[in-house]
Amino acid sequence: MTYLSGFVAIVGPPNVGKSTLLNSILGKKVAIVTSKPQTTRNRITGIYTGEDFQMVFMDTPGIHKTWTPLHKSMVESAKAALREVDIVLLITEVSEAVWEETLPVIGVLKKTSRPAVLAINKVDKTKKEILLPAIDRARKIYEFNAIVPISALKGINLNELMGELKALLKPGPQLFPEDMDTVQSEEFLISEIIREKIYLHTRKELPYSCAVTVDFIQEDPKKNLLSIAARIHVETESQKGILIGKKGSMIKNIGKAAREELESRFGVKIFLDLIVRVEKNWSKDTRALRKLGY
Repeated sequence: MTYLSGFVAIVGPPNVGKSTLLNSILGKKVAIVTSKPQTTRNRITGIYTGEDFQMVFMDTPGIHKTWTPLHKSMVESAKAALREVDIVLLITEVSEAVWEETLPVIGVLKKTSRPAVLAINKVDKTKKEILLPAIDRARKIYEFNAIVPISALKGINLNELMGELKALLKPGPQLFPEDMDTVQSEEFLISEIIREKIYLHTRKELPYSCAVTVDFIQEDPKKNLLSIAARIHVETESQKGILIGKKGSMIKNIGKAAREELESRFGVKIFLDLIVRVEKNWSKDTRALRKLGY
């Protein structure tokens, strides 16, 4: 039996379900998910190992118009993935607005020679009379190796999607141990979970003005306790005040939600210390971006 392996970039415009799809394929959460666009800022690697194959997925930030160094860094990360992988998995929806945002991504795809599969997401909310013309439209614009209507959230047609991707894999070695599902560090996973809770608990521009770094992680096996100190970076004093909230209510809610998920993930008690720090205009400062991991 020939073993197959390869890297697959998950690309598309913001908020079309790329991270939800990765989590659904792996059967566990490796990428944070919110209803807000541009939640994903870094490439997230997810590893799926089958009986005779291994796919290494790279969940990328949504490709969109950029206006700050942070957004430029995000989009460049996604475009670079297109050049580095073996297969491209493009995610879109049938709506005209999302399709318009997808066209520039297809423009980038045309500059590569990578085989590509188009997944049209959220078909559980789409009428067939709208879906079929959307598939025809996609075929006319680009010669995809396959087009698969899916629901990342409901798991519809994911087996068919995986079959189409597997058909494009080439013979190769197993790239990672079969019990490994991501290459992200503990620090990164912790910072992302905290950042997800910020997105879920705050509004308007505040989530986009926050970054999270982990200062230290200390394990105490005797107490079955993991102590974590993390720093939330904001751009202004007013944002700091909102994030902390009246009598610390907002930061307590964020910390509680993050701690509960971290305890579920690591299977130990978590002591989580969150500090809010003003890092003025960090999203526009290239040196600050590098320091914060972007």
